[in-house]
Amino acid sequence: MNSSIWLQNKLLKSKPTLEDSIQTDVCIIGGGLSGIMTAYHLSKAGKSVTLLEGNSFLSGATGHSTGKLTAQHGLIYQTIIEKFGLDAALLYYELNQKAISSALDLVDSSIIQTKTSFLYTLEENNRKKIEDEWDAYKLLNIPGTFGEKCEIPYSSKASVAMLDQAQIHPVQFGQSIMDMAIKNGANFFEHSRATHINLSKPYVELENKHTVYCNDLIICSHYPLEAMVGLQLVKLRVNRSYIIAFKCSEPLAGQYLSIDQTNRSIRTAKIEDDYYTLLAGSSQRAGSSSNTNIFYEAIEKEAYEKFAASDISYKWSAQDPETPDLLPYVGQISAGYPNIWLATGFRKWGISNSLVAGQIISDGLLGHSNAGIKLYSPQHTKFGDAFLQALKIGGQTVVDLVGGYVTRSSNPRCTHLGCKTRWNEADETWDCSCHGSRFAKDGSVLEGPAVKPLDLKKST
Repeated sequence: MNSSIWLQNKLLKSKPTLEDSIQTDVCIIGGGLSGIMTAYHLSKAGKSVTLLEGNSFLSGATGHSTGKLTAQHGLIYQTIIEKFGLDAALLYYELNQKAISSALDLVDSSIIQTKTSFLYTLEENNRKKIEDEWDAYKLLNIPGTFGEKCEIPYSSKASVAMLDQAQIHPVQFGQSIMDMAIKNGANFFEHSRATHINLSKPYVELENKHTVYCNDLIICSHYPLEAMVGLQLVKLRVNRSYIIAFKCSEPLAGQYLSIDQTNRSIRTAKIEDDYYTLLAGSSQRAGSSSNTNIFYEAIEKEAYEKFAASDISYKWSAQDPETPDLLPYVGQISAGYPNIWLATGFRKWGISNSLVAGQIISDGLLGHSNAGIKLYSPQHTKFGDAFLQALKIGGQTVVDLVGGYVTRSSNPRCTHLGCKTRWNEADETWDCSCHGSRFAKDGSVLEGPAVKPLDLKKST
């Protein structure tokens, strides 16, 4: 199975499995960066916090990210202005920029480095999109520049830079925040999978039959376990992209994202004494293809031809849910459940948005003011966008449930809602296209919302 460059060294100290039923002020489900940041803020405020992770901490979306800590999330600011207005777009930028500033204060320069982020296009007919985004930057007074040429080995037609951004080693960063939270008194348990949630009187039942009773429950799992409450189940679309890493002689001055249909994300990282280029792209709907080797092959070809790579050291894939209007879901899951909180839908920009989410949820729970609470609310999706996304997700679910046997009768059913999974040849995983669950070769759960392993003996 392919593996991420961030997970190669044994950086993480193993955490215990919860072997008893306990009471806590706050229970957090999900051991990625959003859960860890929330645990840090709440434990710092004096709350007793218990964080549960079904696998190992930081081994999911965070450990498989590119590690870009930036407020430049693609061509988003022109879109936010059109959908929500100038004030909302400015707030989105300010929240994410504040997250960068706070991260720079929390860890040292071996874990985080300042960089300039660039959007670029190789296609003349996409030049106007870059120009429009630059117009949005000027309206919002976002520090940046507009130009054409970049340091990367492509013939760029236009680019827009966002200054004062950063990149991190996501696992080292998460470990540092976890250590701080533990010093504050937070408890972290891994291989402690939540299998059932009671929402009315919050408690969490684990796979090993133990129970965590709490006053507030925060769901920071990749895809919300109890998504039915606010219909997040049909509002989230899960996309997967592919990443490779290879040695290079020196780091890039910036980090880059193509806006073209053949999209690419590029950055460099220093791992011990060596520099590596990370090249990502070839996004597709999670679980929609068995022959995933073609996605790696496409970016590997560019690595050899454009970057003169001598060998591909690492390759891995990553997925993240996205919401219909591009804004994450962070906050109280619904008005009827004021003690249930949610953080999801980061659209592959989970590093900065995880930091934003940790602050929003902790402020909301503690009764502090935070302008982001309304902007990021899980209730913000407009009906038209939600309905369209429901058709995309719900329609695909129906196809997979009804017609799954036609495509490949031997594929095991996902233990979430019964969709047929698809074998991912390159990553050697069983992937579900309905809601993004992933399973290892032996059927064990890698990513939710599924909480139970596949029954491989029952693949009929």
